[in-house]
Amino acid sequence: MVLSVSLGVRHTFGLFLQPIVFVQGWSREVFAFAIALQNLVWGLAQPFAGRAADRWGAGPVMLAGGVLFAAGVGLMALAGSAAMFVIAAGLLVGLGLSGITMPVIFGAISRAVPRDKLSMAFGTAMSVGSLGQFVFLPVCLALIDGVGWAAALLILSGVSLAMLPLAFVVREERQGFASPDVLPAGKAAGLALGDRGFQLLSFGFFVCGFHVAFIATHIPAYLLDKGLNATEGSMVLALIGLFNIFGSLAAGWLGSKFHKPRVLSFLYLGRALAIAAFVLLPTTAATAYEFAMIMGLLWLSTVPLTNGVVASMFGAANMSMLGGLVFLVHQIGSFLGSWLGGAIYDRLGSYDLVWVLAIGLSLVAAAVNWPIKERPVGLQVPA
Repeated sequence: MVLSVSLGVRHTFGLFLQPIVFVQGWSREVFAFAIALQNLVWGLAQPFAGRAADRWGAGPVMLAGGVLFAAGVGLMALAGSAAMFVIAAGLLVGLGLSGITMPVIFGAISRAVPRDKLSMAFGTAMSVGSLGQFVFLPVCLALIDGVGWAAALLILSGVSLAMLPLAFVVREERQGFASPDVLPAGKAAGLALGDRGFQLLSFGFFVCGFHVAFIATHIPAYLLDKGLNATEGSMVLALIGLFNIFGSLAAGWLGSKFHKPRVLSFLYLGRALAIAAFVLLPTTAATAYEFAMIMGLLWLSTVPLTNGVVASMFGAANMSMLGGLVFLVHQIGSFLGSWLGGAIYDRLGSYDLVWVLAIGLSLVAAAVNWPIKERPVGLQVPA
């Protein structure tokens, strides 16, 4: 449920690009940089939030993250300058997300679920998170149309406070959080970062971040540029969220039956084909919806598989921190996807170059995931 609220609110931000830059008189790059910084701060803070969750439990980390997230979303509505907006959307929301999203929550799940059930459990949790994206997007668009973008952000901030009582409900067995089972951060990180499979897995996740941030931030504006309306842009993001429910469940099931890195290779190849078809075909509501449905199946279905590989390789005791490390690389990709989208558009008047980059990166990600071996890497400890 925390994933549903946090990802649901987070995925509405692309709807605010056009109204905010129009009213405030900013360029698209200002908004894009704020979201890019958010992704980078989120990634940089994630290993530390994960380490805290590994040692002291996910509940307190989720509580702190929820407070920062709600405060940041509220301040986005009240920011009177570009600098203040960047601080709110970039710094506060980014820090908050590190406590209420996948690495921390998947770490808690990995300590509560038998290892042979992990892939399906991650897929189930991700599917519920995607339900939030499907529900929040049309509601948010209606709010923007009905009460304006600033009031809509304040309402979203209030809704985000619902995560706080949910954080209190999370209870984990405290034994082992501060025991030798949790290796020193430097040793655990060094073993992971020195492993070739972890490096290749991280690069693939970098590509995932590039895709997700670019599309979530810029596709509503891209579709407006192509003559579609705001409702159709919102529907595209909502359909991505809806179909990602099924994609995440399918990925969790496939990961429990087949070699997860190979499944990841096919997912990235599918993204390359879907994006290429979308940008080459005429842009209509029908082609946009078809792209959304296909992309939704591939959207965050990489998350349960990637985290499943990390758990298979390194065990559950350090899962939140190591999941945070691979997620940091994901968020570097997110920073570039969001910021480059705005920067290239402002300079070239088109998103075409970014779409080409997205296709090329998909093909590379498909190639680098294929040789990864899903086996323990010397960090396994009883969890």
